[in-house]
Amino acid sequence: MANPVLVEVTRGQLVESRHTGAIVVADADGTTMLEFGNIDARVFPRSAVKSIQALPLLESGAADAFGFGDREIALACASHSGEPEHARLAAKMLTAAGLDAAALECGAHWPSRQDAALDLARRAEFPSALHNNCSGKHSGFVCTCAHIGIDPRGYVGAGHGAQRAVRDAMESVTGAAHGEDVCGTDGCSIPTYAVPLKSLAFGFARMATGVGLGAERARAARRIFAACMAEPFYVAGTDRFDTRLMQAASGRIMAKTGAEGVYCAALPERGLGIAIKCDDGAGRAAEVMLAAVLARLLPDDDQLSATLSDMANPVLRNWNSIEVGGLRPAEALN
Repeated sequence: MANPVLVEVTRGQLVESRHTGAIVVADADGTTMLEFGNIDARVFPRSAVKSIQALPLLESGAADAFGFGDREIALACASHSGEPEHARLAAKMLTAAGLDAAALECGAHWPSRQDAALDLARRAEFPSALHNNCSGKHSGFVCTCAHIGIDPRGYVGAGHGAQRAVRDAMESVTGAAHGEDVCGTDGCSIPTYAVPLKSLAFGFARMATGVGLGAERARAARRIFAACMAEPFYVAGTDRFDTRLMQAASGRIMAKTGAEGVYCAALPERGLGIAIKCDDGAGRAAEVMLAAVLARLLPDDDQLSATLSDMANPVLRNWNSIEVGGLRPAEALN
């Protein structure tokens, strides 16, 4: 099954590029409410499922034991920009558990936020693991290990207790098997498992509603989603799509990007989960897909709908700020 063209990129009056992909909207019972393309195909969700991966942090009692609030929980779900606030909060999380950046096994890279990277360079400093976009998630992993009394060393390995807990949570929430045959290695070195796109939408609907999760897991899921929606800056960063979207929605939308054109999102008020895969991995096209679908699902809110429409039709400008084209939902998505 060939996936349809869902996003077009224009230059002048012509279509310059096209992006194909798949989208699914599902409820917590697994009923598909809306679909485009092959929603049964397995995809690596990458960072889009960090909110599910954060469940052991709360369920173990580690978050409460170390006094973590909404910001720390949001950072544990983040793909942040490496801004000073992000790095400081990750360090604070580790300090609460008696640890430091040396405990992190995610690797180091320059902040994706240019001014944050330039500030480090001006001070003749190099980035540490705290600047890694996944440092919050990894801080959550090692803090969980510290709280339950297991050695965090090697926590990125599939056989480590930290990753076994994450895998169990992922299987429980999505209902999809996470076996060695569909396992890869993520950019931050933890295992990532390819699962059907429809399972991701189903899982996010369950996280939003608590349906089928059990009382303790449902409480943890609601708390995680609430934290991300309350502190969207700590989920992404300055002028990032996830942050702008959740700020505009004021607690009505939970959204999280993943690498290679993946998105997972939820509408708690509707009890719906959304999963998206742009075939060529283009994040900009995945953003348009998500905004367009959300606009269809929330048509009665004039202010939010207008914002979503704008986000689904971004303008492209050149270095002289001249408008040269834009992105837009293709006919199949309208």
